[in-house]
Amino acid sequence: MRLKLVAGIALAWLLSVPVLPHFQEQPEVVSAKGKKFYARADEKGAVAEAVKNLAANPANIDLMIALGQAQAGTWHFRDAISTYTAAIKIDPKNAVLYRHRGHRYITTRQLDKAIEDLERAAKLDETSYDILYHLGLAYYLKGKFDKAAEAYERCRRHAEGDDAIVAVSDWLYMSYKRAKDDFEASGVLQRIRIGMQVQENKAYYDRLLFYKGLKREAEIFNPKMGDLEAATVGYGLGNWYLCTGEESKAKEYFEKIVAGPYWPAFGFIAAETDLAKMK
Repeated sequence: MRLKLVAGIALAWLLSVPVLPHFQEQPEVVSAKGKKFYARADEKGAVAEAVKNLAANPANIDLMIALGQAQAGTWHFRDAISTYTAAIKIDPKNAVLYRHRGHRYITTRQLDKAIEDLERAAKLDETSYDILYHLGLAYYLKGKFDKAAEAYERCRRHAEGDDAIVAVSDWLYMSYKRAKDDFEASGVLQRIRIGMQVQENKAYYDRLLFYKGLKREAEIFNPKMGDLEAATVGYGLGNWYLCTGEESKAKEYFEKIVAGPYWPAFGFIAAETDLAKMK
């Protein structure tokens, strides 16, 4: 009986999911300076396909997650939040759902909601690298660098492989630097070495090697790199200058990032946040 009720509720919600237009009237995010950021068109039909798959089994959590990911892939993050919220009503103790929704709350700059979701997820699953990684990021963006470092330390204990180690180490290093704990920050860099097997997180690896003095600024940042990479590497360099007292150089990097188009990037959000604190 309950299964039929849940399926009925899920189907009713699914029927309300919009077919994405080519142009979006309402912005996904409005920055602190009033700049509007919009979603992209579903040119490959990923969202439409996910809706079609879910229609055959509307209470299937995996298919709901797939829809949320498809919506996020076209930068329809508020729709993704609605999808994960509907899934949570069906499975309220699913840590993965809170992690996904918390991630998208970060993307849409709703940091308090992100922390609430990610703390709840961490209680449901204390060993999840992904949950703790995003929790650390949410605290970092809130300026709670001690709490960010604590979450990232927990996250690093569950890192598997060099890519995961590099990604968490970069944010952990920055958290300690912003918390003015140079001793712990130095300890993070001691675990980073030349020759690590990094495939997906090269931008983070380059930043760490720069912090260690093993790469020069000109080696890791150039005007021809992609928008996401520019936001990622650029934020690390800007944060470095901020922590070394060269605020004008930091601001130059941050402004360069937020002038770009890749507004969902973590580096973009962090640059935006830091600029709001500067005079």
